[in-house]
Amino acid sequence: MGTPPRYDGRMREDSTVCIYGAGHIGCYVGARLAHAGAQVTLVGRTRVVDELSAHGLGFSDYLGQRGEVPATALRLATEARAAAGAALVLVCVKSGATDEVGGLLHGVLAPGTPVLSLQNGVRNVQVLAARLPQSVVLAGMVPFNVVQVASGRYHQATQGRLDAQRHDALARWRPLFERAGLGLALHDDMTSVQWGKLLLNLNNPINALCGLTIRTMLHDRLLRRCMALAQREALQLMRVAGIRPARMTAVPPQWLPWLLRLPDAMFLRLAQRMLAVDPHARSSMADDLVRGRVSEVGHINGEIVALAERLGRHAPVNARLVALMREAEAGGHRDYSGAELLARLRAA
Repeated sequence: MGTPPRYDGRMREDSTVCIYGAGHIGCYVGARLAHAGAQVTLVGRTRVVDELSAHGLGFSDYLGQRGEVPATALRLATEARAAAGAALVLVCVKSGATDEVGGLLHGVLAPGTPVLSLQNGVRNVQVLAARLPQSVVLAGMVPFNVVQVASGRYHQATQGRLDAQRHDALARWRPLFERAGLGLALHDDMTSVQWGKLLLNLNNPINALCGLTIRTMLHDRLLRRCMALAQREALQLMRVAGIRPARMTAVPPQWLPWLLRLPDAMFLRLAQRMLAVDPHARSSMADDLVRGRVSEVGHINGEIVALAERLGRHAPVNARLVALMREAEAGGHRDYSGAELLARLRAA
């Protein structure tokens, strides 16, 4: 579909956006917003800032759209004080860094500044709100997968539009997000949306531990059965807790374990939309494992374990996935076959 037209309106001071966390999601969202006319500040690690300074920032997506933003059009920083004066802050750091980032932003942001969490997990907003009592802290969600394809170049590999908690503070930003091709669907009940996304994200450690792309993983019935075990366990606990996860796929969440367990021929026929994934797409957890970083497994599968504990129950499958990821992060076994991983989860 080519390059979306660059917004030719004047950049206004009230369209300044700070993205705290220049990872895959932060850089992709930042690239699209900057290309659409926003003044974007990206706060990230020195390595990323140096890379973007040298190569600029580019985006592409599964529909064929692409764009480039020169480094001179961005404000790149490594410290929280760069967020001062931003009219909107998007927090895109890993969940384990949420409390630290909230503390760093405290006293930097003007009172009433909207802060939108675009993070995995279900408790980041509470953590940020505790640290930023003078800000308007809102829940958001990124339903699509982003991969880095070259230095400073980020690709949206699956479909989806941004989701966020409905609030007057976000209403005026919707035209910018629409112009940027990101969308911004506002919801009255973001809690159910977050749990719906969490349910899908339970596959992340499975993808990381098998070392395959998401599409290849979905073609392996044994690996799909691993996903089904984790999701079924989570759904049972959510039902007991009165949590109703939002529908995030073409089928209701309660049907997902059944769909995943189907024989290959039936699954491939019924799950065509689920399989519409870029051939290079991998989970962010898989990328963390390759890069030697601590993953978010404790904030994803670990959230199911914590829910079970609050209910006085157990979540052995998700607890085993957390343990296996921690072992892999410490240099232990990875590249599991479907049969190996299924056996480990059944043994739990």
